[in-house]
Amino acid sequence: MMRKHRFLRADFGFVQYPLPPPPHLCLKNNEMEKNDSKSFTANFEVDSSPQHVFNCIKEIPKWWTSDFCGNNAKLHDEFVICHPGAHYSKQQLIELIPGKKLVWLVTESELSWLKNKDEWTGTKMVFDISHERDMTKLQFTHEGLIPEKECYDRCTQGWNMVIKEQLFNFVTDGKTI
Repeated sequence: MMRKHRFLRADFGFVQYPLPPPPHLCLKNNEMEKNDSKSFTANFEVDSSPQHVFNCIKEIPKWWTSDFCGNNAKLHDEFVICHPGAHYSKQQLIELIPGKKLVWLVTESELSWLKNKDEWTGTKMVFDISHERDMTKLQFTHEGLIPEKECYDRCTQGWNMVIKEQLFNFVTDGKTI
């Protein structure tokens, strides 16, 4: 079977949200609540089933980083990504709809190259999966990763590589990092 690949752009990587996140997930000074409409997104479409895309997302060490410790299989599981001297983040799986959606809440973070090292804490990584016209679309949104953040430029470059290249290649060809 020949695979069809198509990348989609969402207005230069931004997506609009109609409602702000709950107050308990907001960053210091309600930063996320005021700016959530500009959260970073990355998208792609593949000729694969939604369940296949969902299953691939859950295999973090194969597409994001081998610096992974913990679990990401069931609701409330926690895992850590740690690149010594550069990045530490602890995520909790807060939403899980098989074949449709995964949401990770960043509960702790330290990006050592920033002045505000915990910029990711309280943000969410959302993977929305939909199926239309014989194609499966993945929309990744890092809610709270907004242009006003010090890490925005470097993180958007990183996420574009991780989502549009590494995850895409793993989903389509089984290519691991």
